[in-house]
Amino acid sequence: MLVDGYTYAHEHTTIDLSSLKKTEDTNLNLFDETVEEYKKLYDKGVRNVIDVTVRGMKRNPDYVRQVAEASGMNILQSTGWYQDKFLPDYIETKSVSELADMMIKDIKEGLDGTEVKASLIGEIGTSKNEMTGRERKVFEAAVLAHKETGVPITTHTTLGTFGKEQVAFFKSKDMDLSRVVIGHVDLTGDVDYVLDLLKEGVFVEFDTVGKENYMPDMTRVEMLKRIEKEGYTDKVFLSMDITRRSHLEAKGGMGYAYLLDSFVPLMKENGISDRFIEKMLKENPNTFYS
Repeated sequence: MLVDGYTYAHEHTTIDLSSLKKTEDTNLNLFDETVEEYKKLYDKGVRNVIDVTVRGMKRNPDYVRQVAEASGMNILQSTGWYQDKFLPDYIETKSVSELADMMIKDIKEGLDGTEVKASLIGEIGTSKNEMTGRERKVFEAAVLAHKETGVPITTHTTLGTFGKEQVAFFKSKDMDLSRVVIGHVDLTGDVDYVLDLLKEGVFVEFDTVGKENYMPDMTRVEMLKRIEKEGYTDKVFLSMDITRRSHLEAKGGMGYAYLLDSFVPLMKENGISDRFIEKMLKENPNTFYS
């Protein structure tokens, strides 16, 4: 699944949320610029990108495959649906088992008529401080698809909220929690909350690195320092969740390399060990996706 090297655990090679966001900036479809940035990451030791673009985000598996071929990057693609605002109407009319079958087909046969098979489920999402009825249906279908195929599940939490409830849901379905990663937990700013998740046995993502309009990176660093101190270093991933054209270097943004060029030095300057950094970027994703 993964090749030897660093992994960005939660990204979107292409994504289009402009129908709801009402700005073309959220239509990330700059092929050449993305290839150049992925090549730059490759030169820095990154070999894997986990692409969590699902239905409702205008996923484009062939585009992603072409980026992978042009850049040399190993890109894992996913199946599922996002959070409520982006769910298609048929979520209400199809049964849970029908939705599960759609995901199973993506995993076993290929995405959208291509030969690209989904390697994971998600990011499946919950809304801020709640799981809507339609979101619950997606989560139930994801569990069925996981149990049929064995591929792991990655989640979206809106601003980090409702992660504990996601874990409780998976526990109620007798899921192996080591096959689940809870996303965007860095956006809580609450390390005790994150530690509670880790104690349940799930993986977690600090996957909005560099988005200081949401949370200062120093807060992320302080949270990670505490996690290391408490000994929960085996189940944390890092990523940036780049979703806008303006995030790219070519458009004046921080670019994908920010994680390695700026955030890693910030962690080191503040006492986070090289060992923990290596785990987050390499060993922990390898464990989860093996």
